Amino acid sequence: MEPTLETVDRGTDRIALHVYPADDGAPTLAVLWPAMGVPARYYRAFASELASQGLAVVVADLRGTGASTPAPSRTSRYGLGELTADVDAVLEHLKPRRAGRRTLLIGHSLGGQACALHLAAQPGSEVDGLALLAVGVPYWRRYPAGERFKVLAQTQTLAAAGALLRVWPGWGFGGRQARGVIRDWAHTARTGRYPALLGVDMEAGLARVTTPVLAVDMAGDRYTPPGTVSQLLEKLVAAPVTREPYEPGPPIDHFRWAKHGAGLAARIAAWDLQ
Repeated sequence: MEPTLETVDRGTDRIALHVYPADDGAPTLAVLWPAMGVPARYYRAFASELASQGLAVVVADLRGTGASTPAPSRTSRYGLGELTADVDAVLEHLKPRRAGRRTLLIGHSLGGQACALHLAAQPGSEVDGLALLAVGVPYWRRYPAGERFKVLAQTQTLAAAGALLRVWPGWGFGGRQARGVIRDWAHTARTGRYPALLGVDMEAGLARVTTPVLAVDMAGDRYTPPGTVSQLLEKLVAAPVTREPYEPGPPIDHFRWAKHGAGLAARIAAWDLQ
């Protein structure tokens, strides 16, 4: 199933949207946001599975990734706040397609954090559900005991390198990223909390979110183990949260679930958003 490409102008940047063919009568529009450094095309099989379940599907490329332009450089000044605002801009762009349909945000890893923070920053957002796939706050204290200090050291080293080089080159982790994205991600790893973004106290905003949430833990996921998922879900005190594991049979991890996502697509399609 081949998507068509659209773009959303964000001033100095353009966000690419991969729009999959759908029946006019599809009751739900699912907008999928990828993990850090992962292009939208990686999710093609999963997006096709969602579409086969009767959903209209759009997959966004995170700012600076995949078909979104330009690539991060030393002049890139954006961080997690701008990624969060991009979610709102894309939903506004998709408003004609959303008319008469439910809107479901699906986020993987960093993309899921941006979706959750969108709801925290926009309490009036007309989003009917949020599916979090391998999404957590990478707080170092919530990793297994033998991993904690390594996670702390690695995340803070990446932030220091990004600040020194004025861009994260993507050496072995996360792809090329604006230094602000790495800075904000490292802040959550160090403190377990989100910084104020877009002039909003994100911790307080998350506590006010009432949108239904489906949180999925991926088997074999060392980047987002269960404790980090709990670190995020514990902030969503007002939201109805359903949490489930995903173990499809073939070995998966933080990324490979997208290649074995038929069962997950069926679960999301069957989710009662009422």
